[in-house]
Amino acid sequence: MTSFAMRLDGLVRSEVKRVKGPVTVARQRRTASVYAAMVALGLYPLVDGLSPALVSAGLGLWLPGAGFLAVGGWAALLFPLTLFVFLFSLVAWFWAGMVIAPVIIWLGSALLASGMAGDTTWSGAPWLAAASVAGIAFAFQRRTARQRADGRAKAVARTGFLPTSLAEVRAQTAETPDPATREMGPEELAALRYLLDRALQPIEEWGGFDVIDQFQPAALRYQLNHMGFALGVAQGAYLPSFHGYIGLAQRNLIDKYLLKKVWGYWVYESCWGKLNFTNWDPADRDNIMLTGWLGMHVGQYMLNSGDKRYLEPGSLTFRLNKKTAYVHDFTTIVGSVKSNYDSAEFGLFACEPNWIYPICNHYGMGALAVEDAVCGTGNVARYLPGWFDMTEQEFTDESGSIIGLRSQHTGLPVPFPVGEAGYAPFQNCFAPESAKELWAIARKEIAPAIHAGPDGKPRITLPGAGLDTGNYKSGHTTAFAAIMMGAAEFGDTAIVEAAKNSLDADCGREVKDGVLRYTKGSNDANVYAALAQLMRTGDFRRSFAEGPPKSCLTGPVLEEANYPDVLVARAFSDGTGLELVLHPGRENGDQQIGLASLQPGARYQVTGATLSEVTASAQGTATLSVSLNGRTEVTLTAA
Repeated sequence: MTSFAMRLDGLVRSEVKRVKGPVTVARQRRTASVYAAMVALGLYPLVDGLSPALVSAGLGLWLPGAGFLAVGGWAALLFPLTLFVFLFSLVAWFWAGMVIAPVIIWLGSALLASGMAGDTTWSGAPWLAAASVAGIAFAFQRRTARQRADGRAKAVARTGFLPTSLAEVRAQTAETPDPATREMGPEELAALRYLLDRALQPIEEWGGFDVIDQFQPAALRYQLNHMGFALGVAQGAYLPSFHGYIGLAQRNLIDKYLLKKVWGYWVYESCWGKLNFTNWDPADRDNIMLTGWLGMHVGQYMLNSGDKRYLEPGSLTFRLNKKTAYVHDFTTIVGSVKSNYDSAEFGLFACEPNWIYPICNHYGMGALAVEDAVCGTGNVARYLPGWFDMTEQEFTDESGSIIGLRSQHTGLPVPFPVGEAGYAPFQNCFAPESAKELWAIARKEIAPAIHAGPDGKPRITLPGAGLDTGNYKSGHTTAFAAIMMGAAEFGDTAIVEAAKNSLDADCGREVKDGVLRYTKGSNDANVYAALAQLMRTGDFRRSFAEGPPKSCLTGPVLEEANYPDVLVARAFSDGTGLELVLHPGRENGDQQIGLASLQPGARYQVTGATLSEVTASAQGTATLSVSLNGRTEVTLTAA
C-alpha cells in the first residue's frame, strides 16, 4: 500500500501514461477482441457477395442500427434512432444492472434490418458505417487523451500543496471531543428529531421518505442506511447510556430494510442482469450495495448500543413470500462481503450486475471494520492490503484519484462523481492515515469555492444547478451536506461553517415544531445534513471502529423516555452513576423516565428529579419523575 503522496510523485515523475491494471487490461483486450470479431463477421457477407439480408445483418454488427443503412431509403433513418435507443439501453444497464438491454438492442436491430432487406443494398452503407465507427472511436480517443492530460496537470498541482495541507489535517484531527462531556444543543436536537420522526413510525409506513425507484441513489435502502448511520453517531457520541427510543429507532430502520419493498430490486437485477431465475438471495453474489451498507449499519448499532441481537441466526431474514425466505444475520451478511472479496478478480466487487463502484466497496470494507470492533475479528488486517493494492492498480486515474465506476465485463471506466471528499470519511473507518491524505486533497480543492456571502459570513458556491441524488432534482443540498459531513469528521471547522451557512441560506432551512429540515432537499439530503450537524472530529470513525467508553455499556442506563415529550441531549455513565440532560419536546411539565442496569437493591442519590434517593428493584430498574423546565440535568450516583 503506497501513500497518496508517493502515488502522486510516481504519476508526476512518469513520462508515460499511467499503466492500467492487469485485470483492466485483460478485460479491455477481451472487449476489443469481441468487437473485432463482430466487425470481421459482419464484413464477411459483404466481401463474399452474400444476400442483402446477410449484408444488412452483418453491418448491424458494426454499430447498433448500422444494418438499416444497407436496407436504404427511409430505413436509413432508423440508424440514428437505434443509436439513441442503444444509448438509452446503456442507461438501463447502468441504472438497474439490465445487462441484457444493450445486447437485445444491438443484435435485435441487426436481425430486424436483415428482415427488412430487399433485393439490393445501398452501396454507400459500408462506407458510412465505417466512417461512423471511426468517428465514434476518434471522439472517445480525444476525450480520453484530454482527461489524461488534465489528470496529470492535477497531479502536479496536488504534489505542491499536499504536504502542507496534510500537516494541517493531522494537527486539527489530533484534538477530539471528550466523550464524558458531550451534549446536544438545540440545533443538534432539532436535527435529530428529523431522523426520529421518520424512524419511529410504524415499520410499514414511509412518511417523509422519497419513494421513487429502488435501483439508484434515491432507493429506500440508502435512505435507511444513512439514517441509521446518523442515529448511530448520535448514540455513540451523545447518548451511549440511553436505550429507549434511540435504540428503537435504529432497530425500526433495520426491520424496514428487511421488507421486500426495499430489497426486492435484487429479484429483477438477478433475472435481467445475471439470467438467474431461481436464487434471489440478496446476500449471495455481488450486491455490495446491500451487504456492505447493511453490514456497516447493523454493526454500528451493535457497537454503540451493546445490543448483540443481530448476531443471532436468522435475525436478518429477507422474506420473499410465504414459502421462500433468505435467512441471514450480521455474521453471514459480512461473511458475504468477505467471500466476494476472496473471489473478486478486480479486488473490489460489483453492486448491481457488472458495475463496480469503489464507493460501495468503501462501505464493504467499513462493514469488515465494524465486525472487527464488535466481534474481535481480524478482517481489516487480512483484507485491506490487497484491497488497497487492487484499488491503486485497477481504479486509480492519472491525477491519483479513485475512478468512480468501472464495468466488470468490459473493463471500461464510466464517469461517476464521488471525489476525495466523498471517500475520506468512510476510509477513515478502516485506514485513518490514508483518509487524512484524501481529505488533505479535498479541502484544498474545495477552498476556491469558499467566499464571503452577502452577510459577510463564509459560503460555498458550486457550479451549475447541482443534482440532489435523493430525488433526482436540481439543487446543492446533498453536496453542501456531504462537504459539511467530511469537514466535521476531520475537524475542518472553517469548511463546516461555510457549508452550514450555505445550507441555511440556499436550501430552504425550516424549523417547525422543533424539527429542522431543508425544504429544497430530498430526504437523503436532509439525513446527510442531520448527520453533519451531529458530527464532531472523528465521530464517524469512532462509531464504526471504536464505540463508546466501556463504562457506558456496563453502567446504569436511561431505559425509557417518552418521545417527543422528553428529548435526551446527554446520557453518560462512568460505570456506577449516570448523568442525563433532558429537554421538554413539547412543553414544560412532569415526565416519567425509566432506569435500568442498576445494582439490584442498591440505593442511589438523585439530583434533578422529584426524589432525592431511589432504590433499584431486584431487576436493577427504577422509575423517576422529572419536572422538565427547559434544559434539565439529572444525575444518579451510588449512595
